[in-house]
Amino acid sequence: MSNQTDSVNKGDRNKIYFLIVVIVALLGTNAYLYIKDEQQNGRFVTINTEKDRLKLEVEKIEVELDKANNLNLVLTGKLQEEQTSARQKIAELKLALEQGSLTEENLAAAQREVRELREFVNTHNEQISFLEQENVSLKTQRDRLRDLANAESLKAEELSKKNAELNAKVKTGASLKANNVQIFAYKVKTSGKNIEVTKASSAKKLSVRFGIVTNPLAEKNYHKVYLRIFDPAGNLVANGNNMFEADGQEMQYTLSTSISYNDDNTTYTMDWVNPNNFIKGDYSVILYTDGSTMGKASITLR
Repeated sequence: MSNQTDSVNKGDRNKIYFLIVVIVALLGTNAYLYIKDEQQNGRFVTINTEKDRLKLEVEKIEVELDKANNLNLVLTGKLQEEQTSARQKIAELKLALEQGSLTEENLAAAQREVRELREFVNTHNEQISFLEQENVSLKTQRDRLRDLANAESLKAEELSKKNAELNAKVKTGASLKANNVQIFAYKVKTSGKNIEVTKASSAKKLSVRFGIVTNPLAEKNYHKVYLRIFDPAGNLVANGNNMFEADGQEMQYTLSTSISYNDDNTTYTMDWVNPNNFIKGDYSVILYTDGSTMGKASITLR
């Protein structure tokens, strides 16, 4: 009887031991799975955090490139190519990070690329800074040269103005001046003989005589002389097509001729035949040559 009882107790103990082993194994498995799950979750969190960090870094790099471009500097061909390549890499990284398609291996490669981009941007910014300083220096030189050119231009304008004034004075000083200007009225007989008269009713033409004041500056050559005649009413007697310039303005003239000046006390004569009848009163004449007034005179016809 006791042997039978011992057999039963032994069998029960074996079952208990087996159950204990199973429970321990289950607990171990659960613990392993829990720890592994925690590790996976931790790795997932770490990967996501690194993706966010890389995304932020890439955006910072892109902003720095945009700042460099906003300086409106003319980049060399090499810098343009490098910047284009960098922007292409940035676009690829941003797309991969936004799509979440990076594995741990891809993430490691992306980290390397971001480091390379950061190094490129640092070098790029140094070159941009150098270009900017060079541009400032060139702008300073350009402004200095422009100011110098403006100053020289002002000097040239002032010199030109002084030369013009001097030339005008020389021209005025060299112009001919008439002396002993006289006017005579004549009637013309059928024989062609001129007879001096003082009455308007019998006068047919005016004869203006003048000499030239000695002037060592005057050119000994032919000079164009213009005559303007005004009737007693103050009207200019002239053809509308007869124009010349004197005293800084354009004017009409009555009669013109060329005289040869040799500084030899020659007396010159200009005859004007009135196509109309003379009227009583004062007729006045003004002589011009070399762009200025030469002399004046008047005659009274009764």
